[in-house]
Amino acid sequence: MASLLCCGPKTAACGMVLSAWGVIMLVLLGIFFNVHSAVLIEDIPATEEDFQGKGPEKIYQLYNQVSYNCFIAAGLYVALGGFSFCQVRLNKRKEYMVR
Repeated sequence: MASLLCCGPKTAACGMVLSAWGVIMLVLLGIFFNVHSAVLIEDIPATEEDFQGKGPEKIYQLYNQVSYNCFIAAGLYVALGGFSFCQVRLNKRKEYMVR
């Protein structure tokens, strides 16, 4: 089991904290992009031609795409948090075995 251990206890704990913050932040951003928040208009990859159209459908499509990207990134942070949690458990097991 010790061969699966690839980072120390402090690094693993830091990874858990950063992944928790990343999940919270990205889920909230995904929700706000999903409801087409006007404050985030500068963060979508829109061009001048997208605003020249007959309706907001293209802009809404861009909002939805960025929202999906935020949710995918949040999922990756969940995976990183799970990995960090496993590393914390392995470090504790190693510490227990040494005593």
